[in-house]
Formats: sequence, structure tokens, C-alpha cells
Amino acid sequence: MNKFSNHIQLGYLGLLPFLACLGWPLLVGTNNFNMQFFTFYSVAVLAFMSGNLWHAGQQSQRDAIKAIVPILPLGFLAFVPQSITLIWLAISFWLVLLFEKTSPQWQNYHADYQKMRFVLTSVVFVCHVLVIGLSLYPK
Repeated sequence: MNKFSNHIQLGYLGLLPFLACLGWPLLVGTNNFNMQFFTFYSVAVLAFMSGNLWHAGQQSQRDAIKAIVPILPLGFLAFVPQSITLIWLAISFWLVLLFEKTSPQWQNYHADYQKMRFVLTSVVFVCHVLVIGLSLYPK
């Protein structure tokens, strides 16, 4: 078992709330609570992933800026339609992956972890697209 196996398991478990928010409307119909939960959970996960980019004492100022770019506008997104917020979040997950892949640490990560990061980002992106679709056509 490699040192990233726990990270991989936890990563895939982190998808469950995203997937549950997609299944929820099939059971009870779309509602505002489901949309808010999805958005808040997405913000929390994005903040966590961005925080993982922060390697205090080991990075340049440019790398530090990369860690905050995806989460910086989140406070302002409270004043725009939820679909705009979800679009920013979907894009930001790809930004975080891109920033992570360009870090020197990426080469030290196990191939399984690298694959998992791509799969998770892809699934989370698709979940965002589907939830945006649900928000546009709620009934």
C-alpha cells in the first residue's frame, strides 16, 4: 500500500455529497436547500484543495497567489446568480488541478494519486454542469 492510498480513498469518498446532490432531485424534486448545500460543499472542497497548494516557506510569491486565485472571488459571488457561482466553482476546480500539476511536488506524487486528481476534477466538473442544468430547468 502506498502512502497516497488514504488520500485516494478520501478523495473518492468526497465525491459522495456531490453525487447525492444530483440524486436528490430524482427522489424529492429540486429545491433551494439542495442547491445551497451543493454550492456550500463545493466552496468548502475548493477552499480545501486550494489550501493544499499552500506550502508555507517552500514557495514563491507567485505560487502563493496561485493558491488564493480560485477562492478570492467567492465572497463577491454571493451577489450574483447561483448559476454564475457554480460556473466559477467548476472552472476553479480545473484551475486548482492545473496549478497543482505545475508545482514541483506533482512529480513526487504517485501515479495513482495523479490519476485520481484528474478523475475527481472531471466528475466534480460534470456534477457542476448537471446542477447548473437542474437550476435552469427545476421542474
